[in-house]
Amino acid sequence: MAFELNPDFAKDPEKHFNTLQVHAGWSPDPTTGSAALPIYASAAFQFDDADDGAAKFGLAKPGNIYGRLTNTTTDAVAARVAAVEGGTGAVAVASGHAAEILALTNLVGAGDEIVASDSLYGGTWNIFLHTLGDLGVKTTFVENNDIDAFVAATTPKTKLWYVETIGNPLVDVADVPALVQAANSLPSPVPVFVDNTFATPYLYRPAEDGAAVVIESLTKWIGGHGATLGGAVIDTGKFNWKQDPEKWHTLAKPDPSYHGAVFADVAPAAPFSTRVLANKLRDFGPTLSPYAAQLIGIGLETLSLRVQRHSDNALAVAKWLKDNPKVAWVRYSGLEDDPSHEVASRLLKHGFGGVVVFGVKGGREAGLNVVNNVKLFTHLANVSDAKSLIIHPASTTHSQLTPEQLKAAHLSEDLIRLSVGIEDVDDIIADLDQAIANA
Repeated sequence: MAFELNPDFAKDPEKHFNTLQVHAGWSPDPTTGSAALPIYASAAFQFDDADDGAAKFGLAKPGNIYGRLTNTTTDAVAARVAAVEGGTGAVAVASGHAAEILALTNLVGAGDEIVASDSLYGGTWNIFLHTLGDLGVKTTFVENNDIDAFVAATTPKTKLWYVETIGNPLVDVADVPALVQAANSLPSPVPVFVDNTFATPYLYRPAEDGAAVVIESLTKWIGGHGATLGGAVIDTGKFNWKQDPEKWHTLAKPDPSYHGAVFADVAPAAPFSTRVLANKLRDFGPTLSPYAAQLIGIGLETLSLRVQRHSDNALAVAKWLKDNPKVAWVRYSGLEDDPSHEVASRLLKHGFGGVVVFGVKGGREAGLNVVNNVKLFTHLANVSDAKSLIIHPASTTHSQLTPEQLKAAHLSEDLIRLSVGIEDVDDIIADLDQAIANA
């Protein structure tokens, strides 16, 4: 398929990452000579003849069919994301949430179970508890990095384990290699799904440690400027779906919606992402527009430069907050006394990410005053913009959780989340200084 990469395409990430983020998935347009990725604004694409159309619809031949499934602009971005993640294939979709839904429903259905870390974005909690719950899927939440708890919660009905590389908003770091090893050591191994949004592939590539599926919100650092929404499902090619055809029947047994095609055979390098596109995106339809895809592609070209600056600034901010007498606590894995520092130092490259969370003395009210007092920071529900952002998650991004669920997610009422931008770090700190002083 057009959206499946050569498995050798990104085999040397240390040497080639900065090149891949600029060049992978696209070369100058052969018709126009355009070096920049064009916007292919077309709802459908012409077939060469009747046989060509039939072959493409039957998955026997790569190429564009209909805009809900494939588009040259969008596919180029998906290929570039797969390359920088070290994956074998990818699908780009309309949002990070859409990527989660398509990835999960590609594998689970009524009666199935999931074991998930308790350190997750509030919207993801909602997907597991309610959206999937309404479909008859049970999710058990366990302490992040408690390997024994993951194993104990796993039953014969468990289809996957789910974690975030850097949890949102607690910014604790998942020990993906340990989780993968434990999941592969089960009597019936299960795949590990990793949301890598907060780390980005510049800091960490879950594929290298055996994660089966990687999810990215392209809205965040990959896009990088808060200009559009997007998400991606990346197939790492690291899980053997054919080892238990009954359990992984959506991939290893004939698909009746494609005349009995077996995705593990049709697309052996990337069966998971291929079925996400050919089945789930086809039916649910959260298509990434080519206009949004081009913006994301432009952002991706500077990913490493921006994330390095985000990370450097965030570390400086975290150290300053730690020394501020009005600050009650700080979480950032770059701090040597942070509970995640050992795991983060072992897994993350080039830095510890752009998000810092903290609480000020005075609790929830004082924290809300800090949010209201900032001048340089922008108060909005996003992370990863070039500009610095601030929010109070308990009253916004995680407000759908009950007090009991907030506690289970380790999210305190005083928690303030900073997405540290690429401005001069002295100006960032100065704004926080006056906001906290006046809280």
